[in-house]
Amino acid sequence: MFTGIIETLAKVRKIEKEGTNIHFTFASSITSELKIDQSVAHNGVCLTVVGIKGDEYIVTAIQETLDRTNLGNLAEGDEVNLERCTQVGARLDGHIVQGHVDQTAIVTKVEENDGSWNYHFEYEPSENITVEKGSITINGVSLTVVDSGVNTFSVSIIPYTYEHTNFKSFKVGTEVNLEFDIVGKYVSKLLSLRK
Repeated sequence: MFTGIIETLAKVRKIEKEGTNIHFTFASSITSELKIDQSVAHNGVCLTVVGIKGDEYIVTAIQETLDRTNLGNLAEGDEVNLERCTQVGARLDGHIVQGHVDQTAIVTKVEENDGSWNYHFEYEPSENITVEKGSITINGVSLTVVDSGVNTFSVSIIPYTYEHTNFKSFKVGTEVNLEFDIVGKYVSKLLSLRK
């Protein structure tokens, strides 16, 4: 389980394909604190550390993960948001995040507002929904929905989030990972079963 509070960024150092899998080598400031078998969220995708050497570590993404997320678009030099799993007894500062990406969205507009930024997104029609002032996870970042429409929503970003995540690299057309609020997903599923 995660909270959507990003610890740091990691840089892609190497991408190796093996069958339908991709092995990603990342470098980060917390590599020395990682261990093999540990779960780490990369742009909101929970991946297992399978190798560590110096300041680099390796994770593997399978085809299901690549089909559902933006990880297949990564190139050497790109940065991803990192979060290690929540420790028992720690504060839950964001919201409950599983690290299981539901689908991707595209940035449709970026607005600078003299000290903050508004980002607008559109996603393919699905059973997933957002609600105004509800929670959404974008590339692993726990955020509050500002405006919610049919397959569209917006969020506002404070300067700290802008500087300490990969939001600063988003532009119109950027593909991002979405994890919808788990409570909302259960409610939606229960309502669909009543039909």
